Amino acid sequence: MNPEHAHFIVICSDSVGETAEAVVRATLRQFESPNTEIKRVMNVRTEDEISAVMDEVHQRGGFVAYTLVQPELREAIREEAVRLNVRAVDIMGPMMQAFIDTFKDTPKRLPGLLHRLDEDYFRRVEAVEFAVNNDDGKDVGAILKADLVLLGVSRVSKTPLSIFLAHKGFKTMNYPVVPELAPPTQLREVSSSKLVGLTIDAEQLVNIRAERLKSLGLPDQAHYASLDRVRQELDYALELYESLGCPIIDITGKAIEETAVFVMKQIRQR
Repeated sequence: MNPEHAHFIVICSDSVGETAEAVVRATLRQFESPNTEIKRVMNVRTEDEISAVMDEVHQRGGFVAYTLVQPELREAIREEAVRLNVRAVDIMGPMMQAFIDTFKDTPKRLPGLLHRLDEDYFRRVEAVEFAVNNDDGKDVGAILKADLVLLGVSRVSKTPLSIFLAHKGFKTMNYPVVPELAPPTQLREVSSSKLVGLTIDAEQLVNIRAERLKSLGLPDQAHYASLDRVRQELDYALELYESLGCPIIDITGKAIEETAVFVMKQIRQR
């Protein structure tokens, strides 16, 4: 790109400048101006930095688009714009003023809030991927990486609860408790505060398992759904939870969202 013939736009921000650049690029699409140089100046905190930005724009031509939440920095850039006869476009100021005038709200004036929201979004995406990849104890090594490990016998809603908690940003895995299967040593290598044991009324679990067998076209009287087998599994699970010292949550009659509230309460208390 030849700087002498390119349009020159500076993004000036007290954060990373993504908001201002998104607006500039959206506007740019309305014009046949393919030869445009956009420069981002991020994390601006001082009036000296403002002066340097404005001097460059003055020398090269073009304009500056800015997202600055501190009033003194916005005032500094406006003063420099007048002094140097440089166009400066305030991306957030008018919107913030509209909130102040209309709703009488007071802005936080914290830079980078949108970026923090983006980070939170990607953290939740990562947590969901983690939950999917580590469903039903696929990788016991992930126990050491998880924020939360759900333990429970078959059909106690471990998977949907894991996904729900992942959407809240918790890297959650679940591990099936089976009397014939020795628990992995990793369960004793992590803090018991990371573990949550799920239990349920035996008769309700019998009904849940019987319905599951029917949906698969299998006899609902199988050993898997017998009351004796269910009680054996639940008793074993409770013994395991007690030996691990982890909190136990009874999900009987509870919706996933309701159980999640109990789990998150345990997390906050740890």
